[in-house]
Amino acid sequence: MHEIYPLIVKTDFPNIYREKLETLQINLGYKCNQACLHCHVDAGPKRKEMMGFDTINEILNFIKKSRIGTIDLTGGAPELNPHFKFLVNEAKKLGCHVIDRCNLTVLIELRNEDMINFFVNNSVEIVASLPCYEKKNVDTQRGKGVFEKSIDVLRKLNENGYGFLKNLKLNLVYNPQGPELPPNQSDLEVLYKNKLESEYGIKFNNLFVITNMPIARFGNTLISKNCFQEYMSLLKESFSAKALDHVMCKKLISVDYQGHIYDCDFNQMLKIGVFGNKKKHISDINIEQLVGSKVNVADHCYGCTAGEGSSCGGSLT
Repeated sequence: MHEIYPLIVKTDFPNIYREKLETLQINLGYKCNQACLHCHVDAGPKRKEMMGFDTINEILNFIKKSRIGTIDLTGGAPELNPHFKFLVNEAKKLGCHVIDRCNLTVLIELRNEDMINFFVNNSVEIVASLPCYEKKNVDTQRGKGVFEKSIDVLRKLNENGYGFLKNLKLNLVYNPQGPELPPNQSDLEVLYKNKLESEYGIKFNNLFVITNMPIARFGNTLISKNCFQEYMSLLKESFSAKALDHVMCKKLISVDYQGHIYDCDFNQMLKIGVFGNKKKHISDINIEQLVGSKVNVADHCYGCTAGEGSSCGGSLT
């Protein structure tokens, strides 16, 4: 593994200041049933890190006192956390909209048919990874057999109303196969919808295109292939001031499995803390401290502002 941070810490990226906090993105652990090439979390089956019950309760206390409107659950595979359902249930009681970032195949490997019913009963919005509509590309990026398993789960979600009913949103995520920017989101969404419906009978709501970040596993791959600087040049040359106006770190903070907070989940992976790179716990802050505070930036931030921009909700422009 290569050390990425020294390559990106010196930056001329513009200053960003946080606005009203709307979303709490919660990483429930780095364990995953997949080990994708583009993963900026370095998640995989051998990872042991998992958020504990006490930390989840501390997060729920923050949600309650700060009146957070949306929680965005991620990992690894967030569903592998044994307290996943407890967190969702309690957050719903507090009036939160819940987003689950699901790799789809985990719903097969959990061997828990009840999970889809649980999603339905709690109107959980699903953001599902499907980096291509072609079997070969998906299996190359995510592992042999992943595409067929993903299609099976998408069909089950459709059967339960996802992609059809207003309160059951099913969104898909596209990541480029290599060191290039995603294509136009609207155009690719049309292609995805036509292909998936005509060939597999699958419907979904929106497609999000997300730029691969030059950190962790993907960053190491770039270094190994001697194209890290080339990719960074592409991101910088494609900078969009319009995208900068809408970056997710303005209205979101990321929480790691131990309860420490970060400006975004990319900073979390780089261990760049908040408030001038300090290690802060969710139990030690209040929402007033966050509003107007300066976001910590480095060269990887160009990944969010290249081309049409990139966020956890897809393109920004």
